[in-house]
Amino acid sequence: MGTDSEGGRDAGRLGERLSLREQVARAVRAALVAGRMQPGVVYSAPALATRFGVSATPVREALLDLAKDGLVEPVRNKGFRIRSMSAADLDDIHDLRELLEIPIIGRIARDGCAHALPALRALVDELADAVARVDAPAYVDADDRFHAHLLGLAGNARLVRMVAELRAQARLHGPHPLADPADRSRIAAEHHRLLDLIEAGDRAGAEELTRRHLAWSRRPAPDVLPAPADPPSPERP
Repeated sequence: MGTDSEGGRDAGRLGERLSLREQVARAVRAALVAGRMQPGVVYSAPALATRFGVSATPVREALLDLAKDGLVEPVRNKGFRIRSMSAADLDDIHDLRELLEIPIIGRIARDGCAHALPALRALVDELADAVARVDAPAYVDADDRFHAHLLGLAGNARLVRMVAELRAQARLHGPHPLADPADRSRIAAEHHRLLDLIEAGDRAGAEELTRRHLAWSRRPAPDVLPAPADPPSPERP
């Protein structure tokens, strides 16, 4: 990204190996989680491009990718609107996630995945570091990669994509993952606990922990968010 004072800081957090399109998509996802981009509001690609310090093309491409995930919707001649979701929509998402994620986690625990555990624990450590820094973009990225890697062990790429879309949509109105200090203290421990249960072959325990985790993610978003570790990202036009 460019040299915009805020955009440059975001670029450092997002990682140089990502394409501009991927960097923008990741930044928008993080802004949604942090509440810096609001459901129902229309954001223009040129305005976001100016804030990011890039051309409008990768911004439009990123927003079209996010539209496929159901996070935004094009508004003719204006830009992209952040999707609003009703309580019924979120209940539907939660039900689908329970149907998809719980049995898959149980199957992985039953079948074992010793070869994958070191990489998964490394992702949890990365996630924990982001939590300690109250770095929402880094947390969201590490959490997404952890769950994609874990669910990917089932060998069903379509399921991994479906769950990723549902997780992204649930974040639009779910609790900010780093808002409550009590939640921050349990996030990494819960992820490691899930891996412990899988390593032990405890199918029932892994399924129950996944069920509790999904119940937590269905809570309504809090009104107060934590101050970010770095200056606010430039997602707001």
